[in-house]
Amino acid sequence: QVQLVESGGGLVQAGGSLRLSCAASGSTFSINVINWYRQAPGEQRELVAAMSGGGSTNYADSVKGRFTISRDLAKNTVYLEMSSLKPEDTAAYYCNADTTGPWGAAENYWGQGTKVTVSS
Repeated sequence: QVQLVESGGGLVQAGGSLRLSCAASGSTFSINVINWYRQAPGEQRELVAAMSGGGSTNYADSVKGRFTISRDLAKNTVYLEMSSLKPEDTAAYYCNADTTGPWGAAENYWGQGTKVTVSS
């Protein structure tokens, strides 16, 4: 199993920056992809950024050029650097991991989320 704990959310003015962290523990060797999702009130959860085990990254069009996903393997931590924040970035941000379980089955884990509020 994998445990994910997010931190770094808060209140920021439009145009500002925040860095979210996702600390992974447990069977971190089984992680194939780490994703950041977000969910605004009344909206569906959407994929914001992803990083594969090999380091490849992918971003939603709405955050390209503003958000950067990175990792520190020594700390088992993935980051989401967010800059030029807009009010529409306001949401709960969730860390998510796609893993391979001990018997080869695909498993998926979620953190508890961290809230980001961007004021105009």
